[in-house]
Amino acid sequence: MVSILFFLAGGLTCQAQNGYWVKWSSDDPQQLADWTAFTSKAEGEKYVDSIENSFQNEGYLEVFVMEEEIAKDSLRVSFVLGEKYFWESISQGNVPSEFSKDIDPLTQEYASASRWMQNMIKEAENNGFPFAQIKLDSIQRKGNELSAVFNYDSGPLILWDSVKLAGDTKTQEKYIQNITGIRPGMPFSQKQLDDANQVLSRSPYFVQMQSPEIDFQIKKAQPTFTLRDRNTNVLDGIIGLLPNANEPGKMLITGQLDLELYHLGGQGRDVAVHWQRLNVQTQSLDISAKESFLFNSPLDVSVGFNLLKQDSTFLNRYLSLDFGYHLTMDSYLRFFTRRQSSNVLSTEPYGDVTELPDVADYRWNQFGLGWNWDKLDSPYFPRRGFLIRSEFALGNKRILENTGFPPEVYVNLDLNSPQYLGKAEIEKHIFIRPSWGIWLKGSGGFTQNENLLLNDLFRLGGLKSIRGFNENYFFARSFGYINVEQRLFFGENSFLMVFADFGILENPYFAPSIDKPISFGAGINLDTGSGVFRFIYGVGKSNLQPLQFSYSRIHFGYLARF
Repeated sequence: MVSILFFLAGGLTCQAQNGYWVKWSSDDPQQLADWTAFTSKAEGEKYVDSIENSFQNEGYLEVFVMEEEIAKDSLRVSFVLGEKYFWESISQGNVPSEFSKDIDPLTQEYASASRWMQNMIKEAENNGFPFAQIKLDSIQRKGNELSAVFNYDSGPLILWDSVKLAGDTKTQEKYIQNITGIRPGMPFSQKQLDDANQVLSRSPYFVQMQSPEIDFQIKKAQPTFTLRDRNTNVLDGIIGLLPNANEPGKMLITGQLDLELYHLGGQGRDVAVHWQRLNVQTQSLDISAKESFLFNSPLDVSVGFNLLKQDSTFLNRYLSLDFGYHLTMDSYLRFFTRRQSSNVLSTEPYGDVTELPDVADYRWNQFGLGWNWDKLDSPYFPRRGFLIRSEFALGNKRILENTGFPPEVYVNLDLNSPQYLGKAEIEKHIFIRPSWGIWLKGSGGFTQNENLLLNDLFRLGGLKSIRGFNENYFFARSFGYINVEQRLFFGENSFLMVFADFGILENPYFAPSIDKPISFGAGINLDTGSGVFRFIYGVGKSNLQPLQFSYSRIHFGYLARF
Protein backbone atom coordinates (compact mmCIF):
# COMPACT_ATOMS: atom_id res chain seq x y z
CA MET A 1 0.00 0.00 0.00
CA VAL A 2 2.84 2.39 0.88
CA SER A 3 4.58 1.71 -2.43
CA ILE A 4 1.38 2.54 -4.31
CA LEU A 5 1.09 5.90 -2.51
CA PHE A 6 4.72 6.73 -3.37
CA PHE A 7 4.05 5.80 -6.99
CA LEU A 8 0.98 8.09 -7.17
CA ALA A 9 2.88 10.94 -5.48
CA GLY A 10 5.71 10.53 -7.92
CA GLY A 11 3.29 10.59 -10.85
CA LEU A 12 1.74 13.82 -9.62
CA THR A 13 5.16 15.38 -9.15
CA CYS A 14 6.21 14.50 -12.68
CA GLN A 15 3.01 15.96 -14.04
CA ALA A 16 3.62 19.24 -12.18
CA GLN A 17 7.21 19.45 -13.39
CA ASN A 18 6.06 19.07 -16.99
CA GLY A 19 3.51 21.91 -16.59
CA TYR A 20 3.83 25.68 -16.99
CA TRP A 21 3.44 28.19 -14.15
CA VAL A 22 2.27 31.79 -14.35
CA LYS A 23 2.07 34.48 -11.67
CA TRP A 24 0.82 38.00 -12.36
CA SER A 25 0.54 41.29 -10.49
CA SER A 26 -0.30 44.89 -11.29
CA ASP A 27 0.42 48.37 -9.99
CA ASP A 28 -2.91 48.10 -8.18
CA PRO A 29 -1.98 46.18 -5.01
CA GLN A 30 -5.48 44.71 -4.77
CA GLN A 31 -5.21 43.08 -8.21
CA LEU A 32 -2.76 40.20 -8.17
CA ALA A 33 -2.76 36.41 -8.30
CA ASP A 34 -0.65 33.58 -6.96
CA TRP A 35 1.11 30.97 -9.07
CA THR A 36 -1.26 29.15 -11.45
CA ALA A 37 -0.39 25.90 -13.23
CA PHE A 38 -1.17 25.16 -16.90
CA THR A 39 -0.61 22.11 -19.07
CA SER A 40 1.55 24.00 -21.63
CA LYS A 41 3.28 27.31 -22.32
CA ALA A 42 0.65 28.19 -24.95
CA GLU A 43 -2.11 27.80 -22.35
CA GLY A 44 -0.22 30.06 -19.95
CA GLU A 45 0.22 32.76 -22.59
CA LYS A 46 -3.45 32.55 -23.45
CA TYR A 47 -4.21 33.13 -19.77
CA VAL A 48 -2.02 36.25 -19.73
CA ASP A 49 -3.83 37.60 -22.83
CA SER A 50 -7.21 37.06 -21.16
CA ILE A 51 -6.07 39.06 -18.09
CA GLU A 52 -4.91 41.89 -20.34
CA ASN A 53 -8.24 41.93 -22.20
CA SER A 54 -10.16 42.03 -18.94
CA PHE A 55 -8.20 45.14 -17.84
CA GLN A 56 -8.94 46.81 -21.18
CA ASN A 57 -12.66 46.05 -20.77
CA GLU A 58 -12.51 47.76 -17.39
CA GLY A 59 -11.23 50.93 -19.09
CA TYR A 60 -7.43 50.55 -18.73
CA LEU A 61 -6.81 51.18 -22.42
CA GLU A 62 -3.09 51.93 -21.99
CA VAL A 63 -2.27 48.74 -20.10
CA PHE A 64 0.94 47.01 -21.12
CA VAL A 65 2.65 43.84 -19.99
CA MET A 66 6.10 43.37 -18.48
CA GLU A 67 7.18 39.72 -18.60
CA GLU A 68 10.01 38.08 -16.68
CA GLU A 69 10.78 34.47 -17.53
CA ILE A 70 12.12 32.84 -14.38
CA ALA A 71 12.66 29.42 -15.94
CA LYS A 72 11.55 27.41 -18.94
CA ASP A 73 8.42 26.35 -17.09
CA SER A 74 7.52 29.55 -15.21
CA LEU A 75 6.66 33.14 -16.05
CA ARG A 76 6.10 36.20 -13.88
CA VAL A 77 3.99 38.99 -15.40
CA SER A 78 3.43 42.56 -14.24
CA PHE A 79 0.63 44.69 -15.70
CA VAL A 80 1.13 48.46 -15.79
CA LEU A 81 -2.44 49.71 -15.91
CA GLY A 82 -2.11 53.41 -16.62
CA GLU A 83 -5.11 55.73 -16.52
CA LYS A 84 -8.67 54.40 -16.35
CA TYR A 85 -11.07 55.79 -18.98
CA PHE A 86 -14.78 56.49 -18.70
CA TRP A 87 -17.57 57.45 -21.10
CA GLU A 88 -18.62 61.05 -20.85
CA SER A 89 -21.35 60.59 -23.49
CA ILE A 90 -22.38 58.28 -26.33
CA SER A 91 -24.93 59.42 -28.88
CA GLN A 92 -27.40 56.80 -30.14
CA GLY A 93 -26.83 57.98 -33.71
CA ASN A 94 -28.84 56.06 -36.32
CA VAL A 95 -29.79 53.14 -34.03
CA PRO A 96 -33.56 52.46 -34.37
CA SER A 97 -35.35 53.44 -31.18
CA GLU A 98 -37.67 50.41 -31.37
CA PHE A 99 -34.64 48.15 -30.92
CA SER A 100 -32.95 50.11 -28.14
CA LYS A 101 -35.95 50.87 -25.90
CA ASP A 102 -35.73 47.54 -24.03
CA ILE A 103 -31.94 47.63 -23.51
CA ASP A 104 -30.48 48.74 -20.19
CA PRO A 105 -29.22 52.35 -20.48
CA LEU A 106 -25.54 53.17 -20.86
CA THR A 107 -23.38 54.12 -17.89
CA GLN A 108 -20.00 55.80 -17.57
CA GLU A 109 -18.35 52.39 -17.18
CA TYR A 110 -16.19 51.69 -20.23
CA ALA A 111 -17.48 48.11 -20.68
CA SER A 112 -21.11 49.29 -20.77
CA ALA A 113 -20.74 50.36 -24.41
CA SER A 114 -19.65 46.88 -25.44
CA ARG A 115 -22.53 45.27 -23.53
CA TRP A 116 -24.99 47.73 -25.05
CA MET A 117 -23.81 46.93 -28.59
CA GLN A 118 -24.04 43.18 -27.97
CA ASN A 119 -27.59 43.55 -26.68
CA MET A 120 -28.43 45.75 -29.64
CA ILE A 121 -27.21 43.08 -32.08
CA LYS A 122 -29.36 40.48 -30.28
CA GLU A 123 -32.42 42.72 -30.66
CA ALA A 124 -31.69 43.10 -34.36
CA GLU A 125 -31.18 39.33 -34.79
CA ASN A 126 -34.54 38.67 -33.17
CA ASN A 127 -36.35 41.17 -35.41
CA GLY A 128 -35.31 40.05 -38.88
CA PHE A 129 -31.77 41.47 -39.19
CA PRO A 130 -29.26 38.64 -38.56
CA PHE A 131 -26.49 40.49 -40.44
CA ALA A 132 -26.77 43.76 -38.50
CA GLN A 133 -23.56 45.54 -37.45
CA ILE A 134 -22.86 48.35 -35.01
CA LYS A 135 -19.68 50.21 -34.14
CA LEU A 136 -18.42 53.32 -32.34
CA ASP A 137 -17.75 56.31 -34.57
CA SER A 138 -16.33 59.83 -34.06
CA ILE A 139 -14.54 58.88 -30.86
CA GLN A 140 -13.16 61.90 -28.96
CA ARG A 141 -11.03 62.10 -25.85
CA LYS A 142 -10.90 64.77 -23.18
CA GLY A 143 -8.52 63.69 -20.43
CA ASN A 144 -9.73 60.29 -19.28
CA GLU A 145 -13.27 60.98 -20.54
CA LEU A 146 -14.45 59.67 -23.91
CA SER A 147 -17.36 60.48 -26.21
CA ALA A 148 -18.58 58.71 -29.35
CA VAL A 149 -21.53 58.05 -31.66
CA PHE A 150 -23.06 54.66 -32.52
CA ASN A 151 -23.06 53.81 -36.22
CA TYR A 152 -25.59 51.11 -37.10
CA ASP A 153 -25.93 49.08 -40.30
CA SER A 154 -29.02 46.86 -40.32
CA GLY A 155 -28.20 44.76 -43.36
CA PRO A 156 -31.05 43.20 -45.36
CA LEU A 157 -34.38 42.25 -43.79
CA ILE A 158 -34.55 38.44 -43.63
CA LEU A 159 -37.90 36.61 -43.51
CA TRP A 160 -38.58 32.99 -42.63
CA ASP A 161 -39.06 30.60 -45.51
CA SER A 162 -40.97 27.30 -45.18
CA VAL A 163 -39.68 24.74 -42.69
CA LYS A 164 -37.76 21.81 -44.19
CA LEU A 165 -37.53 18.36 -42.58
CA ALA A 166 -34.90 15.65 -43.01
CA GLY A 167 -34.33 12.24 -41.48
CA ASP A 168 -36.51 9.23 -40.78
CA THR A 169 -39.73 10.90 -39.64
CA LYS A 170 -43.40 10.97 -40.55
CA THR A 171 -43.77 14.41 -38.91
CA GLN A 172 -45.53 16.99 -41.06
CA GLU A 173 -43.93 20.36 -41.74
CA LYS A 174 -47.13 22.09 -40.66
CA TYR A 175 -46.83 20.52 -37.19
CA ILE A 176 -43.24 21.79 -36.84
CA GLN A 177 -44.37 25.27 -37.88
CA ASN A 178 -47.11 25.21 -35.24
CA ILE A 179 -44.99 23.88 -32.37
CA THR A 180 -42.03 26.21 -33.06
CA GLY A 181 -43.97 29.27 -34.21
CA ILE A 182 -41.68 29.58 -37.27
CA ARG A 183 -43.99 30.58 -40.11
CA PRO A 184 -43.15 31.69 -43.67
CA GLY A 185 -43.16 35.45 -44.13
CA MET A 186 -42.44 36.28 -40.48
CA PRO A 187 -39.17 38.10 -39.60
CA PHE A 188 -36.19 35.90 -38.79
CA SER A 189 -35.49 35.53 -35.07
CA GLN A 190 -32.42 33.89 -33.58
CA LYS A 191 -34.21 33.51 -30.24
CA GLN A 192 -37.10 31.78 -31.96
CA LEU A 193 -34.66 29.36 -33.58
CA ASP A 194 -32.93 28.65 -30.25
CA ASP A 195 -36.31 28.04 -28.56
CA ALA A 196 -37.37 25.77 -31.43
CA ASN A 197 -34.20 23.74 -30.97
CA GLN A 198 -35.01 23.24 -27.30
CA VAL A 199 -38.70 22.45 -27.89
CA LEU A 200 -37.92 19.81 -30.52
CA SER A 201 -35.19 18.20 -28.39
CA ARG A 202 -37.78 17.56 -25.63
CA SER A 203 -40.55 16.23 -27.87
CA PRO A 204 -42.01 12.83 -26.91
CA TYR A 205 -42.61 12.07 -30.61
CA PHE A 206 -39.12 12.30 -32.13
CA VAL A 207 -35.42 12.83 -31.49
CA GLN A 208 -33.50 15.73 -33.03
CA MET A 209 -30.44 14.18 -34.65
CA GLN A 210 -28.42 17.39 -35.04
CA SER A 211 -28.63 21.13 -34.55
CA PRO A 212 -30.89 23.00 -37.01
CA GLU A 213 -29.31 24.22 -40.23
CA ILE A 214 -30.16 27.61 -41.75
CA ASP A 215 -29.95 28.32 -45.47
CA PHE A 216 -29.92 32.07 -46.27
CA GLN A 217 -30.85 33.00 -49.82
CA ILE A 218 -32.49 36.07 -51.44
CA LYS A 219 -33.61 37.63 -48.15
CA LYS A 220 -35.07 34.31 -46.98
CA ALA A 221 -34.00 31.96 -44.19
CA GLN A 222 -35.01 28.31 -44.49
CA PRO A 223 -34.47 26.15 -41.38
CA THR A 224 -33.84 22.42 -41.77
CA PHE A 225 -34.59 20.11 -38.84
CA THR A 226 -33.24 16.54 -38.92
CA LEU A 227 -35.53 14.25 -36.92
CA ARG A 228 -35.92 10.56 -36.14
CA ASP A 229 -39.23 9.26 -34.84
CA ARG A 230 -39.27 7.67 -31.40
CA ASN A 231 -40.99 4.38 -30.66
CA THR A 232 -43.78 6.14 -28.79
CA ASN A 233 -46.77 3.86 -29.26
CA VAL A 234 -47.45 1.73 -26.19
CA LEU A 235 -48.90 -1.72 -25.67
CA ASP A 236 -48.74 -2.40 -21.96
CA GLY A 237 -50.07 -5.46 -20.16
CA ILE A 238 -49.72 -5.93 -16.40
CA ILE A 239 -50.67 -8.94 -14.29
CA GLY A 240 -51.20 -8.54 -10.55
CA LEU A 241 -51.29 -11.29 -7.92
CA LEU A 242 -53.49 -10.35 -4.95
CA PRO A 243 -54.94 -12.26 -1.99
CA ASN A 244 -58.48 -13.37 -2.83
CA ALA A 245 -60.74 -11.98 -0.12
CA ASN A 246 -63.62 -14.28 -1.20
CA GLU A 247 -61.51 -17.44 -1.08
CA PRO A 248 -58.89 -17.25 1.70
CA GLY A 249 -55.60 -18.90 0.89
CA LYS A 250 -55.97 -18.41 -2.84
CA MET A 251 -54.66 -15.70 -5.14
CA LEU A 252 -56.64 -13.41 -7.43
CA ILE A 253 -55.23 -12.49 -10.82
CA THR A 254 -56.06 -8.97 -11.91
CA GLY A 255 -55.22 -7.36 -15.21
CA GLN A 256 -54.56 -4.11 -17.00
CA LEU A 257 -54.26 -3.21 -20.68
CA ASP A 258 -52.90 0.10 -21.97
CA LEU A 259 -52.94 0.93 -25.68
CA GLU A 260 -51.55 4.35 -26.61
CA LEU A 261 -51.04 5.56 -30.17
CA TYR A 262 -49.14 8.82 -30.57
CA HIS A 263 -48.41 11.33 -33.30
CA LEU A 264 -50.78 9.73 -35.80
CA GLY A 265 -50.26 11.14 -39.27
CA GLY A 266 -47.27 13.12 -37.99
CA GLN A 267 -49.60 15.82 -36.66
CA GLY A 268 -49.51 15.34 -32.87
CA ARG A 269 -52.75 13.34 -32.88
CA ASP A 270 -52.98 10.91 -29.92
CA VAL A 271 -55.42 8.13 -29.00
CA ALA A 272 -55.36 6.06 -25.80
CA VAL A 273 -57.39 3.17 -24.36
CA HIS A 274 -56.87 1.97 -20.76
CA TRP A 275 -58.70 -0.99 -19.25
CA GLN A 276 -58.22 -2.35 -15.76
CA ARG A 277 -59.73 -5.13 -13.68
CA LEU A 278 -59.22 -4.36 -10.02
CA ASN A 279 -60.95 -7.41 -8.55
CA VAL A 280 -63.70 -9.87 -9.43
CA GLN A 281 -66.46 -7.26 -9.83
CA THR A 282 -64.58 -3.98 -10.25
CA GLN A 283 -63.39 -2.72 -13.62
CA SER A 284 -62.50 0.58 -15.26
CA LEU A 285 -62.24 1.86 -18.82
CA ASP A 286 -60.62 5.10 -19.96
CA ILE A 287 -60.66 6.31 -23.59
CA SER A 288 -59.15 9.61 -24.76
CA ALA A 289 -58.17 11.36 -27.98
CA LYS A 290 -56.20 14.55 -28.60
CA GLU A 291 -55.85 16.78 -31.66
CA SER A 292 -52.92 19.24 -31.58
CA PHE A 293 -53.20 22.73 -33.10
CA LEU A 294 -56.83 22.48 -34.12
CA PHE A 295 -57.27 23.95 -37.64
CA ASN A 296 -53.68 25.30 -37.32
CA SER A 297 -54.72 27.42 -34.35
CA PRO A 298 -52.66 27.50 -31.13
CA LEU A 299 -55.33 25.39 -29.38
CA ASP A 300 -55.19 21.67 -28.64
CA VAL A 301 -58.48 19.84 -28.11
CA SER A 302 -59.00 16.58 -26.19
CA VAL A 303 -62.06 14.44 -25.57
CA GLY A 304 -62.33 11.66 -23.04
CA PHE A 305 -64.63 9.01 -21.62
CA ASN A 306 -64.12 7.17 -18.34
CA LEU A 307 -66.12 4.40 -16.74
CA LEU A 308 -65.66 2.93 -13.27
CA LYS A 309 -67.74 0.02 -11.98
CA GLN A 310 -67.22 -0.38 -8.24
CA ASP A 311 -68.26 -4.02 -7.54
CA SER A 312 -72.06 -4.03 -7.15
CA THR A 313 -72.23 -0.62 -5.44
CA PHE A 314 -72.15 2.09 -8.10
CA LEU A 315 -71.22 2.93 -11.68
CA ASN A 316 -69.45 6.22 -12.48
CA ARG A 317 -69.16 7.72 -15.98
CA TYR A 318 -67.21 10.81 -17.08
CA LEU A 319 -67.32 12.76 -20.33
CA SER A 320 -64.72 15.51 -20.79
CA LEU A 321 -63.75 18.17 -23.31
CA ASP A 322 -60.41 19.98 -22.91
CA PHE A 323 -58.83 22.93 -24.70
CA GLY A 324 -55.10 23.45 -24.19
CA TYR A 325 -52.81 26.38 -24.98
CA HIS A 326 -49.00 26.61 -24.84
CA LEU A 327 -48.28 29.78 -22.85
CA THR A 328 -44.52 29.31 -23.15
CA MET A 329 -42.11 26.56 -24.07
CA ASP A 330 -42.54 25.03 -20.57
CA SER A 331 -46.00 26.22 -19.52
CA TYR A 332 -49.32 24.73 -20.67
CA LEU A 333 -52.80 26.05 -19.79
CA ARG A 334 -55.99 23.98 -19.99
CA PHE A 335 -59.67 24.91 -19.98
CA PHE A 336 -62.03 21.97 -19.57
CA THR A 337 -65.60 20.92 -18.97
CA ARG A 338 -66.75 17.55 -17.64
CA ARG A 339 -70.02 15.82 -17.08
CA GLN A 340 -69.86 13.26 -14.30
CA SER A 341 -72.75 10.89 -13.67
CA SER A 342 -73.14 8.14 -11.10
CA ASN A 343 -75.79 5.47 -10.55
CA VAL A 344 -76.37 3.08 -7.68
CA LEU A 345 -76.26 -0.50 -9.00
CA SER A 346 -78.09 -2.24 -6.18
CA THR A 347 -80.63 -0.50 -3.92
CA GLU A 348 -81.52 -3.59 -1.90
CA PRO A 349 -79.22 -2.73 1.06
CA TYR A 350 -80.85 0.71 1.35
CA GLY A 351 -84.53 -0.25 1.50
CA ASP A 352 -84.92 0.77 5.17
CA VAL A 353 -82.68 3.87 5.37
CA THR A 354 -84.18 7.08 6.73
CA GLU A 355 -81.56 9.49 5.42
CA LEU A 356 -79.46 9.76 2.31
CA PRO A 357 -76.95 6.87 2.31
CA ASP A 358 -73.29 7.14 1.41
CA VAL A 359 -74.03 6.50 -2.29
CA ALA A 360 -76.71 8.04 -4.51
CA ASP A 361 -77.51 8.86 -8.12
CA TYR A 362 -76.25 12.26 -9.23
CA ARG A 363 -75.13 14.39 -12.19
CA TRP A 364 -72.30 16.91 -11.86
CA ASN A 365 -71.40 19.41 -14.58
CA GLN A 366 -67.91 20.84 -14.05
CA PHE A 367 -65.94 23.72 -15.51
CA GLY A 368 -62.29 24.03 -14.69
CA LEU A 369 -58.81 25.31 -15.28
CA GLY A 370 -55.54 23.36 -15.34
CA TRP A 371 -51.89 24.36 -15.57
CA ASN A 372 -48.73 22.31 -16.24
CA TRP A 373 -45.12 23.43 -15.94
CA ASP A 374 -42.65 20.96 -17.41
CA LYS A 375 -38.89 21.38 -16.83
CA LEU A 376 -37.89 17.73 -17.20
CA ASP A 377 -34.92 16.90 -19.39
CA SER A 378 -36.62 13.88 -21.00
CA PRO A 379 -40.26 12.99 -21.70
CA TYR A 380 -39.84 9.32 -20.67
CA PHE A 381 -37.06 8.59 -18.17
CA PRO A 382 -35.77 11.96 -16.96
CA ARG A 383 -32.71 12.33 -14.76
CA ARG A 384 -33.05 16.04 -13.95
CA GLY A 385 -35.74 18.69 -13.66
CA PHE A 386 -39.23 18.97 -12.22
CA LEU A 387 -42.86 18.85 -13.30
CA ILE A 388 -45.91 20.60 -11.84
CA ARG A 389 -49.50 19.66 -12.67
CA SER A 390 -52.56 21.31 -11.17
CA GLU A 391 -56.27 21.77 -11.82
CA PHE A 392 -59.34 23.30 -10.20
CA ALA A 393 -62.97 22.62 -11.14
CA LEU A 394 -66.36 23.68 -9.89
CA GLY A 395 -69.95 23.26 -10.94
CA ASN A 396 -73.46 22.34 -9.85
CA LYS A 397 -74.26 18.82 -8.64
CA ARG A 398 -77.82 17.54 -8.93
CA ILE A 399 -78.90 14.52 -6.85
CA LEU A 400 -81.47 12.34 -8.63
CA GLU A 401 -84.27 10.64 -6.70
CA ASN A 402 -83.92 6.89 -6.90
CA THR A 403 -87.19 4.95 -6.63
CA GLY A 404 -85.32 2.17 -4.83
CA PHE A 405 -84.71 4.48 -1.86
CA PRO A 406 -87.45 5.41 0.63
CA PRO A 407 -88.96 8.80 -0.37
CA GLU A 408 -88.27 10.32 3.06
CA VAL A 409 -84.48 10.36 2.44
CA TYR A 410 -85.03 13.26 0.02
CA VAL A 411 -87.24 15.34 2.33
CA ASN A 412 -85.63 18.71 3.23
CA LEU A 413 -82.59 17.74 1.13
CA ASP A 414 -81.14 20.35 -1.20
CA LEU A 415 -80.90 18.36 -4.42
CA ASN A 416 -78.88 21.07 -6.22
CA SER A 417 -75.69 22.39 -4.63
CA PRO A 418 -72.26 23.68 -5.76
CA GLN A 419 -69.35 21.28 -5.65
CA TYR A 420 -65.67 21.96 -6.30
CA LEU A 421 -62.38 20.12 -6.32
CA GLY A 422 -58.68 20.86 -6.67
CA LYS A 423 -55.59 18.73 -7.04
CA ALA A 424 -51.90 19.19 -7.74
CA GLU A 425 -48.69 17.22 -7.96
CA ILE A 426 -45.00 18.11 -8.04
CA GLU A 427 -42.41 15.72 -9.43
CA LYS A 428 -38.67 16.22 -8.94
CA HIS A 429 -35.74 14.26 -10.39
CA ILE A 430 -32.33 14.66 -8.77
CA PHE A 431 -29.22 13.53 -10.66
CA ILE A 432 -26.50 12.68 -8.15
CA ARG A 433 -24.16 10.48 -10.18
CA PRO A 434 -24.37 8.83 -13.62
CA SER A 435 -25.54 5.64 -11.92
CA TRP A 436 -27.54 7.12 -9.05
CA GLY A 437 -30.65 9.28 -9.00
CA ILE A 438 -33.59 10.14 -6.75
CA TRP A 439 -37.22 10.56 -7.78
CA LEU A 440 -39.55 12.55 -5.52
CA LYS A 441 -43.25 13.19 -6.01
CA GLY A 442 -45.77 15.01 -3.87
CA SER A 443 -49.51 14.93 -4.60
CA GLY A 444 -52.56 16.42 -2.94
CA GLY A 445 -56.23 17.11 -3.55
CA PHE A 446 -59.62 17.92 -2.05
CA THR A 447 -63.30 17.95 -3.01
CA GLN A 448 -66.14 19.69 -1.19
CA ASN A 449 -69.97 19.59 -1.24
CA GLU A 450 -72.67 19.78 1.39
CA ASN A 451 -73.96 16.37 0.21
CA LEU A 452 -70.65 14.66 -0.50
CA LEU A 453 -71.06 10.99 -1.38
CA LEU A 454 -68.79 7.95 -1.34
CA ASN A 455 -68.99 7.77 -5.13
CA ASP A 456 -67.77 11.41 -5.26
CA LEU A 457 -64.47 10.71 -3.55
CA PHE A 458 -60.97 10.40 -5.01
CA ARG A 459 -59.63 6.90 -5.56
CA LEU A 460 -56.06 6.20 -4.47
CA GLY A 461 -53.73 3.27 -4.08
CA GLY A 462 -51.79 1.11 -6.49
CA LEU A 463 -48.87 1.41 -8.84
CA LYS A 464 -49.41 5.08 -9.77
CA SER A 465 -50.11 6.53 -6.30
CA ILE A 466 -49.56 4.72 -2.97
CA ARG A 467 -47.89 1.42 -3.75
CA GLY A 468 -48.26 -1.69 -1.62
CA PHE A 469 -52.07 -1.59 -1.89
CA ASN A 470 -54.68 -2.69 -4.40
CA GLU A 471 -55.52 -0.33 -7.23
CA ASN A 472 -58.07 2.29 -6.07
CA TYR A 473 -57.99 0.79 -2.58
CA PHE A 474 -58.65 4.08 -0.76
CA PHE A 475 -61.55 6.54 -0.88
CA ALA A 476 -60.57 10.11 0.07
CA ARG A 477 -62.28 13.48 0.38
CA SER A 478 -58.86 15.10 0.80
CA PHE A 479 -55.44 13.55 0.52
CA GLY A 480 -51.71 14.13 0.37
CA TYR A 481 -48.90 11.67 -0.22
CA ILE A 482 -45.19 11.60 -0.99
CA ASN A 483 -43.32 9.06 -3.12
CA VAL A 484 -39.57 8.66 -2.57
CA GLU A 485 -37.58 6.43 -4.89
CA GLN A 486 -33.84 5.72 -5.03
CA ARG A 487 -32.75 4.57 -8.48
CA LEU A 488 -29.54 2.72 -9.33
CA PHE A 489 -29.06 2.95 -13.10
CA PHE A 490 -27.27 0.25 -15.08
CA GLY A 491 -28.40 1.49 -18.51
CA GLU A 492 -29.92 4.57 -20.09
CA ASN A 493 -33.48 3.56 -19.12
CA SER A 494 -32.79 0.56 -16.87
CA PHE A 495 -32.54 0.77 -13.10
CA LEU A 496 -33.02 -0.98 -9.79
CA MET A 497 -35.05 0.92 -7.25
CA VAL A 498 -36.21 0.96 -3.65
CA PHE A 499 -39.15 3.11 -2.64
CA ALA A 500 -41.16 4.40 0.28
CA ASP A 501 -44.58 6.10 0.15
CA PHE A 502 -46.14 8.18 2.92
CA GLY A 503 -49.71 9.46 2.83
CA ILE A 504 -52.48 11.08 4.81
CA LEU A 505 -56.11 11.02 3.68
CA GLU A 506 -59.58 11.73 4.99
CA ASN A 507 -62.62 9.54 4.40
CA PRO A 508 -65.77 10.76 6.25
CA TYR A 509 -67.48 7.37 5.82
CA PHE A 510 -64.81 5.29 7.58
CA ALA A 511 -63.83 5.26 11.26
CA PRO A 512 -61.35 6.61 12.06
CA SER A 513 -61.79 9.10 9.25
CA ILE A 514 -58.07 9.98 9.07
CA ASP A 515 -55.76 7.34 7.63
CA LYS A 516 -51.97 7.55 7.35
CA PRO A 517 -50.88 4.79 5.00
CA ILE A 518 -47.21 3.96 4.50
CA SER A 519 -45.56 1.49 2.15
CA PHE A 520 -42.14 0.38 1.00
CA GLY A 521 -40.65 -2.04 -1.49
CA ALA A 522 -38.27 -2.58 -4.37
CA GLY A 523 -38.32 -3.31 -8.07
CA ILE A 524 -36.60 -3.23 -11.42
CA ASN A 525 -37.19 -1.31 -14.63
CA LEU A 526 -35.45 -3.05 -17.55
CA ASP A 527 -35.21 -1.49 -21.03
CA THR A 528 -35.06 -4.31 -23.60
CA GLY A 529 -34.73 -2.09 -26.66
CA SER A 530 -38.23 -2.78 -27.96
CA GLY A 531 -39.96 -2.19 -24.65
CA VAL A 532 -39.67 -1.98 -20.88
CA PHE A 533 -40.08 -4.84 -18.41
CA ARG A 534 -41.20 -3.87 -14.90
CA PHE A 535 -41.31 -5.85 -11.68
CA ILE A 536 -42.32 -4.17 -8.42
CA TYR A 537 -42.84 -5.70 -4.98
CA GLY A 538 -44.42 -3.63 -2.22
CA VAL A 539 -46.03 -3.97 1.18
CA GLY A 540 -48.13 -1.35 2.96
CA LYS A 541 -49.86 -0.51 6.22
CA SER A 542 -53.06 1.47 6.80
CA ASN A 543 -56.09 1.51 9.12
CA LEU A 544 -57.61 -1.28 7.01
CA GLN A 545 -54.50 -3.31 6.21
CA PRO A 546 -51.88 -4.54 8.70
CA LEU A 547 -48.19 -4.54 7.89
CA GLN A 548 -47.84 -8.19 6.97
CA PHE A 549 -46.03 -9.82 4.08
CA SER A 550 -49.15 -11.88 3.36
CA TYR A 551 -50.70 -8.58 2.17
CA SER A 552 -47.79 -7.71 -0.10
CA ARG A 553 -48.43 -6.73 -3.71
CA ILE A 554 -46.54 -7.95 -6.78
CA HIS A 555 -46.89 -6.16 -10.12
CA PHE A 556 -45.03 -7.15 -13.22
CA GLY A 557 -45.56 -6.49 -16.90
CA TYR A 558 -44.02 -5.62 -20.21
CA LEU A 559 -44.52 -2.23 -21.85
CA ALA A 560 -43.89 -2.63 -25.59
CA ARG A 561 -43.15 0.45 -27.69
CA PHE A 562 -43.50 0.44 -31.44
